[in-house]
Amino acid sequence: MTVLLSVEFLGLFALIVVVSGAVNGLSGFGFAVVGTMALATVVDPAMAVVLMIIPMVAANAMLVGELSADELRTCGRRFGPLVASALVGTVVGMIVLDALPDRPLRIGLGLITLGFVASQQRAVLLPHIGTGGSTLDGRPAQIAVGSVSGVLFGATNVGVQLVAYLRSRDLSHGLFVGVVALVFLGINVLRVGAAGVLDLYPSLTVVGISVLASVPAVGGVAIGSRLRSRVTTPVRRRVVLGLLTVIGLRLVLGGLGIA
Repeated sequence: MTVLLSVEFLGLFALIVVVSGAVNGLSGFGFAVVGTMALATVVDPAMAVVLMIIPMVAANAMLVGELSADELRTCGRRFGPLVASALVGTVVGMIVLDALPDRPLRIGLGLITLGFVASQQRAVLLPHIGTGGSTLDGRPAQIAVGSVSGVLFGATNVGVQLVAYLRSRDLSHGLFVGVVALVFLGINVLRVGAAGVLDLYPSLTVVGISVLASVPAVGGVAIGSRLRSRVTTPVRRRVVLGLLTVIGLRLVLGGLGIA
């Protein structure tokens, strides 16, 4: 707990949250992945997951505000099964969080992050499975994606599966940003309550640090949102994927005891 209250850690945490918020505001995703993965390089991964929950609520609430009332209703109807199943899966993932060993968890988080980078990069053409058009919009597909992604997100804060699914749904970038934020806002509001019930917050001090981190989170999102219209898609992609690559490698190497 002394480490969490040190000036050095609090400053680093604030910087991580600002950068994560800027990435999220710029690209529409990445707050949880960038923030949690970066934080997990300096504190226990389970602690990193818990500390980032409340800042994620603040960041996503800000981005949801970009959706109109009509867009909110339409997205709610279209992606309702996805959100509902992800909520259930998230609770399951949070229940098993404390049982996950440190080093394997670091390696797993790193590999998931690098896998997402590999699926999004365009330098090397990878085998692609077709999206199946409207098939993946159906209730069974949404429930399957939501359940599996929810479990992983609840345990790790990594929601790249949900992001990849929503990216394949033919949404404009602005709408994609809002929908991703809407999905993660609902999930993370539930997670705040679940974390309390499951005693994942070791003390009120940790809760306080997480709440205070909401301020730099909102500031970072505001910075990223302003830059969104000024930064081209290729540049956004390179920045986000480059950052995730560094973090993913650091986690894998740390889990292996190399770094």
